[in-house]
Amino acid sequence: MPAILSTLKYSAEHEWIDESSPVKVGVTEFATEQLGDIVFVDLPQVGDEVTAGEVCGELESTKSVSDLYSPVSGTVAAINEEVVDDPELVNQDPYGKGWLFSVEVTENGPLLDAQAYAEEFDVEVTEG
Repeated sequence: MPAILSTLKYSAEHEWIDESSPVKVGVTEFATEQLGDIVFVDLPQVGDEVTAGEVCGELESTKSVSDLYSPVSGTVAAINEEVVDDPELVNQDPYGKGWLFSVEVTENGPLLDAQAYAEEFDVEVTEG
């Protein structure tokens, strides 16, 4: 069963954010299991404005291409170059080295806490 961390917030589109500043954004283990092996990531650029709930990139896997939605609005502060160079990090460590980009947040989108996400998508909550 896929797991999520109790310390993160989640979007209905399977992205997560942490509580850092700027916030880091990634995708859940549930999403990586649905996608399969991720082979390419297309991320927003540093300085881009992203809007909560809107497409800001893509994840390409051996199965399909999936849109990446921003869970927050704000300015992209950094992208994870390691993931660009080695996309399978997203599958291997979605809550750690597999984070995607960070945002200086101006507004959160609709976010779920770990318990609500777990109930909605039948995943296990682990301590983060």
